[in-house]
Amino acid sequence: MGTEFLEIIDVDDARMIIGELVDELYSRGSEVVEIGDAAGRVLAVDVESPIDLPPFDRASRDGYAVVAADTFGAGDENPVRLKCIEMVEAGSIPSLRVMEGFCTRISTGAPVPEGADAIVMVEYTEADGDDVFIYRPAYPSQHIGARGSDIKEGEILLHSGTLLSPDKVAALSAAGISSVRVISEPSVYVISTGNELIGPSEKLEPGRIFDSNSAGIAAALEEAGCSVIHGGIVRDDHHELREAISRGVEEADLVITSGGTSAGTGDVLSDVLEELGEVLIHGISMKPGKPTIVGVVSGKIVIGLPGFPVAALLVFKSLIDPFLRKLSGMKASEESVKTFKLSERFHSSRGRVQYALVRVDGGYAHPIFRDSGAIASLAQADGYIEIPKNVEILHEGEDVQVFLFE
Repeated sequence: MGTEFLEIIDVDDARMIIGELVDELYSRGSEVVEIGDAAGRVLAVDVESPIDLPPFDRASRDGYAVVAADTFGAGDENPVRLKCIEMVEAGSIPSLRVMEGFCTRISTGAPVPEGADAIVMVEYTEADGDDVFIYRPAYPSQHIGARGSDIKEGEILLHSGTLLSPDKVAALSAAGISSVRVISEPSVYVISTGNELIGPSEKLEPGRIFDSNSAGIAAALEEAGCSVIHGGIVRDDHHELREAISRGVEEADLVITSGGTSAGTGDVLSDVLEELGEVLIHGISMKPGKPTIVGVVSGKIVIGLPGFPVAALLVFKSLIDPFLRKLSGMKASEESVKTFKLSERFHSSRGRVQYALVRVDGGYAHPIFRDSGAIASLAQADGYIEIPKNVEILHEGEDVQVFLFE
């Protein structure tokens, strides 16, 4: 079983086909989640603050709430003496108005009592019973966070497209927001194929290898804002793979497999996809990753990545990741692409786009000269470079763009 490559196409053509498929078959959805589950999600709509922040005039320092004019001229040699009328802790409400000649002991975060227009830090005071000596003058509004000075009710607190990192979740919670509408995560069914594969917890026997693609691709998918459904390991068997693909398109938005894409004996994915739907790409002019397959089954995209871990990850990052991020709203980090100097001469495969793993150190990108089946190269790599198909040699010291692994 197994078919010859349908037609080797350029990387740009592959990107165009995948992009058109995504636009045709998928639309970005949204859902409401509780604030406790919102971290790592992307806002689908602008969020307005339902309250003023802070919601009241509050002290930003421990000290005394005073009438600023009372403290004018205060100094070490001529402190101003005021009478303390009460103490206000954070979470309590002042009961007395501060008049001229009086003050209120106040804690950080506590509401400023009426009449007071400044806070004198406790370091510049001395208490003797109810008498308080002020050794520094205060100006109006000193150490007071005015109501609405952070954000006013009805103003946009966070914009659509914002990644809800811990600080953003804290800001939403501070405004009393308990749930938010976020962009739905595309669900992806992940399968590894191969008679030689075993799970990481199984006993390694002769002729077998541990499956690394399931975990690696799943991690890359989650980084791209997707939810992952693990389909497990499937043998190179037409019936088993057909069942797994059928199950995947029922349970998820997309299916990603690794292995079983080459045009050789025992590689059955192309046949299964032709039987269940259609194959649109089988063979891309890139190294590594030439045997990549893209098909459609029941209105869902099915992507067949190469079996070698390096090839699988590089094809995913360079071809698939951008389109999944478009659906999930998960933008790539601005720090994900940086320019470095190449540490040594690099010969590329002229006539097709080549991707090479690199290690970054001291402002230089160091190529990792291992084949796409070498696991150690993944352990050493900080990212990869893309060499255009018409470039045969990159010279030592030449500037290269490195796509960094986040």
